[in-house]
Amino acid sequence: MDWSAVAGYWPFVLGLMATGVVSGIAAGLLGIGGGAIIVPALSNALLLLGYDADVVQHVAVGSSLAIIIPTGVMSARSHFKRNSMDWEVLKLWAPSIVAGTFIGGLMAGWFSGDVLRIVFAVMAFVIAANIVFAFQTRLMGHLKGSKATHRASGFVVGYISSLMGIGGGSLTVPTLVAFGETMHKAVGTSAGIGVAIAISGSLGLIISGWGVEGLPPLSLGYVNLVALVLVGALAAVFAPAGAALAHRMDQKTLKYVFAVFLVLVGLNMLWKVLAG
Repeated sequence: MDWSAVAGYWPFVLGLMATGVVSGIAAGLLGIGGGAIIVPALSNALLLLGYDADVVQHVAVGSSLAIIIPTGVMSARSHFKRNSMDWEVLKLWAPSIVAGTFIGGLMAGWFSGDVLRIVFAVMAFVIAANIVFAFQTRLMGHLKGSKATHRASGFVVGYISSLMGIGGGSLTVPTLVAFGETMHKAVGTSAGIGVAIAISGSLGLIISGWGVEGLPPLSLGYVNLVALVLVGALAAVFAPAGAALAHRMDQKTLKYVFAVFLVLVGLNMLWKVLAG
């Protein structure tokens, strides 16, 4: 066995473990699925470990979507038990969300790492602005009865989510609320939608990344299996600590903390584009 090669993997493993701890605490604190945390954290970890800048964003996005699958299933199961899913909306969204996410996952391989960073940054700014100003309800509220609008929204949310590497909750929840869902139903339905996004998007990114050179060890296309296991497990373990911290904070304060976090992440992504 080449022990020097094995030793060379340790910084990669330790970087992923740190990413899992940070993303778990932050996801629990901010009440999100983790993609908005995992993608920038994993991207930075891979950059620091010397992987090519044009590959790391794709790996971060693909791995993030794969990590969201088990956590999303657990979340969706919990909401299902509490009868907080709108099955009519889920049936409306499911086909278009799967199509949009799969197409986005396949097309991700066509885009450079900088394009994916710009998509992430712009959408982070939009989501942050919507958290603070809630403009989506005013813009889309009158369309809530349109099935075509629901299907189109599903496709757009799926496509963007696959390029960002998120489960779509920060896009789906405000959209469903704008269409008249209660917050509980919107969150529960979004959990089910997030599973479809994660599975379809992961598959698309595995295919689009197949055979690409310069990937981290044990990668299946753009999905890194080491990240899937380590980040996923540690994020799940440390998320309760973040959730406990969240309960000690005012909810309005948390909302603004999340908005500020998204703006900072967006600025960091843009800085990488400009500095590169």
